[in-house]
Amino acid sequence: MKVLLLTGLGALFFAYYWDDNFDPGGLDYLVLNHIGATPAGTRARSAQGTRWLMQVNFLSYVQLTSLALPSLTDSKGSLVVVSSLLGRVPASFSAPYSAAKFALDGFFGSLRRELDVQDVNVAVTMCILGLRDRASAAEGVRGVTRARAAPGPKAALAVVRGGATRASGVFYPRRFHLLCLLPGWLPRPRAWFIRQELNVTAAAAA
Repeated sequence: MKVLLLTGLGALFFAYYWDDNFDPGGLDYLVLNHIGATPAGTRARSAQGTRWLMQVNFLSYVQLTSLALPSLTDSKGSLVVVSSLLGRVPASFSAPYSAAKFALDGFFGSLRRELDVQDVNVAVTMCILGLRDRASAAEGVRGVTRARAAPGPKAALAVVRGGATRASGVFYPRRFHLLCLLPGWLPRPRAWFIRQELNVTAAAAA
């Protein structure tokens, strides 16, 4: 079994050098879990910052997927995409990051449908994760959110289980599944829930 796990900014450079330096033959799993992030706040809403986040958090995922898909098709493998709650539920002071994550959800949701109608047996697992207890993540939202960070190892285990069972979606913590299911015609309860976890004064000053 061959598993390729791509994390960190190294995955961005890997996307550009794959053609010359890597043979994906026999690949069974491709796990995409690399991010670029900017501190939460109003100053993060710049065209330059948004372009950077789209490159790292979306376009590199697309490029790596297109390169790996032929091998995954041959092996009837799995594509595991680690995304964020902010790719399903927009929140304040995270516009560029949320835009990139929404793009992931749209692209891979559409890809899953295309593979299905073409009878291509490649599983696409979307993992919707919340804030994790990593130093870099905590620093980016320091003073902005009141949400408690989830244990990183438990989130990783949820991702592994989802990929191994070829699940279409993984939510961790599990309560996020309910939040994502709240229909658009009931926006107030969801907006209230999100607002409770924000320190609006601190975020607006960032």
